[in-house]
Amino acid sequence: MKKLMTLVLVFTVATMSFAQKNEVKAIEKALKNSNFSDAKSAVTAAEALMGNMDDKTKAKFYFLKAQALYANGAGTDANVDEAITTLDKLKDLESSIGKLKYTAEANTMKDGMFKSFLEKANQAITNKDYKTAAVRFDKIYKMSPKDTLYLYYAASSAVNAQDYETSLEYYNQLKNMGYSGVQMNYYATNKETGEEETFADKNTRNLYVKAGSHSDPKDEKSESKRAEIVKNIALIYVSQGEDEKALAAMADARQENPDDLGLLLSEANVHLKMGNKDKFKMLMEEATAKDPNNAELQYNLGVLAAEGGNIDQSKEYYQKAIAIDPNYVDAYNNIAVVILQGEASIVEEMNGLGTSSADNRRYDELKEQRSQLYRDAIPFLEKALDLKASNIDAAKTLMNIYSVLGETDKYKEMKAKVEGMTSASGGN
Repeated sequence: MKKLMTLVLVFTVATMSFAQKNEVKAIEKALKNSNFSDAKSAVTAAEALMGNMDDKTKAKFYFLKAQALYANGAGTDANVDEAITTLDKLKDLESSIGKLKYTAEANTMKDGMFKSFLEKANQAITNKDYKTAAVRFDKIYKMSPKDTLYLYYAASSAVNAQDYETSLEYYNQLKNMGYSGVQMNYYATNKETGEEETFADKNTRNLYVKAGSHSDPKDEKSESKRAEIVKNIALIYVSQGEDEKALAAMADARQENPDDLGLLLSEANVHLKMGNKDKFKMLMEEATAKDPNNAELQYNLGVLAAEGGNIDQSKEYYQKAIAIDPNYVDAYNNIAVVILQGEASIVEEMNGLGTSSADNRRYDELKEQRSQLYRDAIPFLEKALDLKASNIDAAKTLMNIYSVLGETDKYKEMKAKVEGMTSASGGN
């Protein structure tokens, strides 16, 4: 009886082994005919027998399963994700048994998938189909987790698609892994065109320089993207009403990088978005102390002071911005705007006067004050228009001022400019 039981057991194991190989062959046959639907059905049948597969059969099964799921690029996103995971299982299995029969083909397959997804992702960006681009870049990252740049691209694409939940997921992954995006870039100047070009790596760049076609090699580190990532995380939280989470994200980042001006400005912007203007002003002043020669910081403080009704202070900030950057058009515009804001109270008082001799004298005084406001604003408006010839707002304001002041020739000249700008913009 014992011998009979042993024979039955041997017969059962042999049958199971035969069944496994038949199911694997069924996958292989379907793939040869590009019948991916039948191939996936055969994969499901073979999967039920995996527990009894030897390592050699299992490796082949993983390779065929990945092909069936990928379907030459026609597989669903879920199928492709599983195909990538399956290829990784194959490589791990063959590495553990020391027999790399399918690993080389698996690597070739992944390379093809990588290139295909990269082409599709880039095409999606060109077509402004950012949602698809985000999915593709995420797939590329999953195929090559060491290339974290593609996860950053996925996050950026998701933001452009206004898919903030997905972008938040990607950004948090980047933040938690300490991603900064800092890399070394390699440049050299093309002698023929005179333009600076970027190279994939230092050795390639040096070969061109050595060959004599390029000169002036230069190595530069790219700027960190960490401030941008944390800022976007915070802004997404703000848009979701998660203000505390937003500020916590900023606080964590600032603690890690206390001297990072970008993070400081990002936190200031979050407070501004939340309506915390006092905190925004405090952080902006801290930023200007760290970077006193930053015209944009001074300009932003000027805007904040103007919104708070601090006219003299706002003009001081705008003047500082101009001192740092004499070509800062918006600063000239805003100084003129701040000066002309004083007109409203003058006109209001003029309109409230009566017809007595005292009222008439006061009217003349106020009229001169208003004219002086106009004269004070003119140099800034003229400079703004000089720096930006298409500045129609500055041109219209100057035209009206010249009209009120009775400067007929200047009024006519500016009127012609305004009409030319309006005509060039299609009447808008």
